[in-house]
Amino acid sequence: MAAGQKSLPWLIFLWPLLGCSCALPESWLPGEYANSTSDVLRFLSDFNSTAEEVFSFAVSASWNFETNLTDYNSKVQVEAFLELDDFSEAWGTKAKTVFPDELIDSLPDPKDKRLIGGMKILGSANLQKHEREELNIILSNMSRIYSTVEISPQPNVSWSLDSEIDETMAKSRSYNLLLFTWEAWHNTAGVPLKKLYSRFVELSNKASRADGFADTGAWWRSWDDDSETFEQDMDNLYKTIQPLYLHLHAFVRRKLYNQYGSKYINLKGPIPAHLLGNMWAQTWNNIYDLMIPFPGKVNVDVTDEMVRQGYNATHMFRVAEEFFTSLGLMEMPKEFWEGSMIVKPNDRDVVCHASAWDFYNRKDFRIKQCTKVTMDEFFTVHHEMGHIQYYLQYKNQPVGFRDGANPGFHEAIGDLMALSVSTPKHLHKINLMKSAESDEETNLNFLLNMALQKIAFLPFGYLVDLWRWGVFSEKTPPERYNADWWYLRTKYQGICPPIRRTEEQFDPGAKFHIPNNTPYIRYFVSFILQFQLHEKLCEAANHTGPLHTCDIYRSKEAGTILKKILEPGSSRPWPELLQETIGTNKIDASSLMKYFDPVIRWLEKQNVNETLGWPDFMWLPPTPEDYPENIKA
Repeated sequence: MAAGQKSLPWLIFLWPLLGCSCALPESWLPGEYANSTSDVLRFLSDFNSTAEEVFSFAVSASWNFETNLTDYNSKVQVEAFLELDDFSEAWGTKAKTVFPDELIDSLPDPKDKRLIGGMKILGSANLQKHEREELNIILSNMSRIYSTVEISPQPNVSWSLDSEIDETMAKSRSYNLLLFTWEAWHNTAGVPLKKLYSRFVELSNKASRADGFADTGAWWRSWDDDSETFEQDMDNLYKTIQPLYLHLHAFVRRKLYNQYGSKYINLKGPIPAHLLGNMWAQTWNNIYDLMIPFPGKVNVDVTDEMVRQGYNATHMFRVAEEFFTSLGLMEMPKEFWEGSMIVKPNDRDVVCHASAWDFYNRKDFRIKQCTKVTMDEFFTVHHEMGHIQYYLQYKNQPVGFRDGANPGFHEAIGDLMALSVSTPKHLHKINLMKSAESDEETNLNFLLNMALQKIAFLPFGYLVDLWRWGVFSEKTPPERYNADWWYLRTKYQGICPPIRRTEEQFDPGAKFHIPNNTPYIRYFVSFILQFQLHEKLCEAANHTGPLHTCDIYRSKEAGTILKKILEPGSSRPWPELLQETIGTNKIDASSLMKYFDPVIRWLEKQNVNETLGWPDFMWLPPTPEDYPENIKA
């Protein structure tokens, strides 16, 4: 799936809180403040103006590294983040030592209370200087290893993830070739990271515990305004959508059985992880050609038409920009077009995983994406530009509020746009589909394709951080990293490794968000929230008919509601903001279930004689005797 945002709001990314060496420019350090309301407000103003400069400096260093993976840029990035740590420590300590809680409670504006209250959690000298330097080096090295490793299918042939590997996983239907590619990537990307990751966890937890949290997972969960019930809320959401997933899983398993036979597919067991069109089996739409209910109907994948019309990366971004401006939202600033990296350069190694960047100077916003001309990437472009639109809308908030209302909001906005863009109605409007035909069979084709993206993803979006929370809490020690990873993947996804895996491997490390330390439960939340937002915006756009046919394109009314969601950033508790804008203070799956209702009812009929779930829990497929010699099959 798409990546996400690259920004540094202090409630999230000024972490770990690592202690102050105080070798900072005088202009970056806090001044003297009295214990008074006026000085609290002056302190917040001074912090905001200084933080813009410091954050921009750190983001620039990170951008330079990720768009040119050299030793020098890595060193500069580490140094920049160490200075950012010192800056955080200095201002957090000042807030804690000067302003008592009674003064904060007396502030008349709840936003000011929220800002200064958040800052007062900063300021613990948690790690020694050599430890925080080690931690930043580990994070840099893990990112570089993941982004530069390649596999060799044949002597003197190298495949990279964003090119040949992704294409093979998406398009090949050879069991052996897919197995080779899957195993080679997981071994090459994951194994070198295991020792680095276990040391990262140790240092990370040390910092978090010194700041009063049980572990880093507990600190992550504290970001949510409903943090006390967060884990239970997530479990309840998962249980709500689980029946939808079980029906999709059973249908897909039967189709793969028809393709590969009983040697590889057990109709009562989990599905081998390499057969679902994606390296991590997180979305399954790349095998839609094996699943399509009514092949004679209009093709919902417009990749060939995009190629025929001569689409390139720039045009894809311009079309996405026009979608946002049609809602009355902002154009991309000139800095976006001048600074973004939207195609993969040929002269250097880069982190290709797509991301959107806020440089904290209220004018420089960029996307980094190795864009290819496909429909999937067309949606990714909208997703990443959704992050940029969020940045633009809240750019005048204080730095501490320049983030999503909760982490899931940021990810939901771009995908929200794609729910409209992916409809035959919209693709017809922008001349990528000849007909907006909408009979029952065409709708089922479309909805199944969407289910292979959205419903298929939900258990994976949930379990990644379940695994990480177990790692941070030490319920999952390093000697069980792989075993617990596959336990959760089998339990929730009904996915199993295609060959036996041991603790010599580190398969979680073969997923971008693990070595890059990006929390993942936000994606699970966003995949449910986006449908709630979509339903509300469709009402504003006066849409009639099934929810899955709605296109909010050109609706200024929908854009007005969206602006109300985006402009506050994180300055208000998200339940309050959600209540005001869409009429509920809870994230629930009712809109998602309404959207997919026709295809779920259809799947239930297809699955009358199928086993739901995977009672043969521990079943593993055999390894082909001729693997990997049969790579060209």
